[in-house]
Amino acid sequence: MRKVIVTDYQPEWKLLFQQAAKQIKEIFGEECIEIHHIGSTSVEGLAAKPIIDIMPVVRKIESVDGLIVEMEKLGYESKGENGLPGRSYFQRGGDERTHHVHIYAVGNPEIDRHLAFRDYLRENPQEAEEYDMLKKKLAHDFPYDIDQYIAGKEELVARIEKNARGEI
Repeated sequence: MRKVIVTDYQPEWKLLFQQAAKQIKEIFGEECIEIHHIGSTSVEGLAAKPIIDIMPVVRKIESVDGLIVEMEKLGYESKGENGLPGRSYFQRGGDERTHHVHIYAVGNPEIDRHLAFRDYLRENPQEAEEYDMLKKKLAHDFPYDIDQYIAGKEELVARIEKNARGEI
């Protein structure tokens, strides 16, 4: 059973993203339109599970299937859609995960949702601090129960997403 670990912000997360994004871009070439750093590790000062979330945007999601072997050579494990239609998802690091890659085709609304959430936290330090403190508390209270950790964040995440869309 994996332990839920939330650590203070680490400046090297930005570099780890840049290194992984460069490797992914080399694999996908012109099929990849852009690559974004998302999730808590992309928000300076925010505590996070130390897993780099990467969101490549590709021209066609079907193109990912032909590149799975290349991603595996970099240590990524394909998880298919992993419960989210229209996404191609990869993990790296096994039980000690280091990277999550969420690939979407251009135009998928999940792209805007992820970017709005990230940008809102970057621009609203009080809410980022509230999120930071909640994640630390949940990791402390539920160190071996990722489902409870996730459930405990749902209400605040929903409110932040609503605020990020301007539905205050």
